[in-house]
Amino acid sequence: MPFPDIDPVFLRLGPLEFRWYGLMYIIGFVTAYFLVLAGVKRRKLPFSKEDVADLIFFVAVGIVLGGRTGYILFYNLSYYFTNPLKVFAVWEGGMSFHGGLIGAVLAVVFFVHKKKTGFFTVTDLCTPAAPIGLGLGRIGNFINGELYGRVTDVSWGIIFPAGGPQPRHPSQLYEAFLEGPVTFGIIWLLGRKRRPAGVISWSFIALYGLFRFFVEFFREPDLQVGFIWGGFSMGQLLSFPMLLVGVMMVWWSYHREKVR
Repeated sequence: MPFPDIDPVFLRLGPLEFRWYGLMYIIGFVTAYFLVLAGVKRRKLPFSKEDVADLIFFVAVGIVLGGRTGYILFYNLSYYFTNPLKVFAVWEGGMSFHGGLIGAVLAVVFFVHKKKTGFFTVTDLCTPAAPIGLGLGRIGNFINGELYGRVTDVSWGIIFPAGGPQPRHPSQLYEAFLEGPVTFGIIWLLGRKRRPAGVISWSFIALYGLFRFFVEFFREPDLQVGFIWGGFSMGQLLSFPMLLVGVMMVWWSYHREKVR
């Protein structure tokens, strides 16, 4: 299948270009605001609309700074040493989920310290919004024609402009589906009943680790990184610990509740 003829730029105003990839982030953060606000009302938490707006702003800054820093450090440090101005070109892609997660966690730490509230109270509140942003971000990757999959002979293989003449797995769409609606559905079902603090957050960590580790078998490793150890990619080496830690922490959360 040929790659869909989608212009990564959806709007041009003179020298200004507005890209689908950036729009996906904006939609994700706006959606997160309303989801978190609804969660605050449902749980009767002592947060105002201004508090929620502050939280989303802090997390957005953390995700962007952490995601960009993580990508530079984990995936392409030498390139940015020789092209330092490209560090700021986030609209072209080049974000690391794992770095973004670290940035988001630090942002939540700052927020809970400021508001004197529980860490997992906030993370469990924010977690349902994460799969929406992830799914949209992966669609942005697909539109950019980046992070494509490995060469394949399946009928839905796509010939990506930057991937050579051979058809490849549309791994961005696999990730969009698993990290987006599938993860959201599971998290939503878990959230329908009361759970020990942290279960929702750690369940998301485990699910992301599982799905990312799986999809990496179909995704082409970054050219400048390749396979790291034993045929595994950088994404798998970063994601597998998430699966293990997430599962163990879900178990520990329930165990701690029983002990109490």
